[in-house]
Amino acid sequence: MTTVHEPTTPVTPPDLSVWPASTTEPGPGDLAVGGVPLAEVADRFGTPVYVLDEAEVRDRCRTYRDAFPDAEVLYAAKAFLCRAMAHWTDDEGLGLDVCSAGELELAVTTGFPAERIVLHGNAKSPRDLETALRLGVGRIVIDSPSEIARLAAAVGPDGHQKVMVRVVPGISAGGHDKIRTGTDDQQFGLSIADGYAQHAIARILDQPQLELTGLHCHLGSQITSVKSYLAAVRRMVGLMSRLHEQHGLALPELDLGGGHGIAYRPGEEALDLTALARKVRTELADACTAAGLPVPRLIIEPGRAIVGPAGIALYRVLSVKRTGHHVFVAVDGGMGDNPRPALYGVRYAPRLIGRHSTATPAPVTVVGRHCEAGDILAADVELPADTRPGDLLAVPVAGAYHLSMASGYNLVGRPPVAAVRDGIARILVRRESLEDIRGRDVGL
Repeated sequence: MTTVHEPTTPVTPPDLSVWPASTTEPGPGDLAVGGVPLAEVADRFGTPVYVLDEAEVRDRCRTYRDAFPDAEVLYAAKAFLCRAMAHWTDDEGLGLDVCSAGELELAVTTGFPAERIVLHGNAKSPRDLETALRLGVGRIVIDSPSEIARLAAAVGPDGHQKVMVRVVPGISAGGHDKIRTGTDDQQFGLSIADGYAQHAIARILDQPQLELTGLHCHLGSQITSVKSYLAAVRRMVGLMSRLHEQHGLALPELDLGGGHGIAYRPGEEALDLTALARKVRTELADACTAAGLPVPRLIIEPGRAIVGPAGIALYRVLSVKRTGHHVFVAVDGGMGDNPRPALYGVRYAPRLIGRHSTATPAPVTVVGRHCEAGDILAADVELPADTRPGDLLAVPVAGAYHLSMASGYNLVGRPPVAAVRDGIARILVRRESLEDIRGRDVGL
């Protein structure tokens, strides 16, 4: 008797290029991160839930330290901050860049050294400045002329505070108009072109209690070209040269900000960190030599590039609806825990996990549960045609600007954050409960 074997279609292995390095596929349809199956995380902690790979965060911190051994690397806390994140970055030798009294106090009360923290913000409140001075923050970045007098008065005649000046170099860079901050037509910093930066620096030099340590610039976010940073180096050194001629200043620090682009979907471009470090160092040394200036210590502020690829968002499918030519897969989260697609048109690559499907992939739009037509998490992506309610979707590259930008829309409550490492999952930030929401509502 002859045995007839049916032809089989080879299974294409999942493209894990944008997932944490620890990601594995224990079985068909299953994914594990940090040795923990993602389906188990969802079952244990509920959905939506954010999963953060601690080893990936730490490895990315070390990658920056290795790429910029002579620079000061500050983690941009606005991307995502919790006590564990502050501890990890401190443990790996990074400083911290904060934008509010809340971020500052959380970091310091966790044990992060205040002298390794820099306070940013284009509109710092009196509480922001008071908290920074009370806790002894390392530097304050001055973003507007009015801050100079306010800060000098708060420091007092016998006090001392190190400051930098945020300069607008007039360079357009970034993945979207709403995240380009290096041009003269937005609210951040002081322009070189109209002389506001030079005027502010002269005013700071008249305040003996303020010590100007250097210049700062931030071109934008999700930048994938090294050329933008090299142009910024040239313009910033040009300004430093003019300040040296006018005031005899030889500023010891130059902060080029962050905005380092990452890939959100397989095949997308990311900033080449090795090339960035090598070319920026060379450009800075050459420009300073030509200007007759000592080379300042470089400062960089990565945020997204450290925590973004380390995070995964898990959602449960609530409904699948076919309307006309479109299929909408609705999940139990949305713009309340990730407003970025609505704000910037960000595109993700969700995948079905927790079960093996042999169905042909079909185009769908993954939408959220909120009462907005713009609540779309992933438009025109492919999921198995048999995707159904109860299924679990995992969205990679979800560590940055998700929970930190989450809102209280529809009083749904913000998701928890779970860390995974060495086969163990633990909660870092608990789920916001109805009791939390009711507790804030004190009026009647």
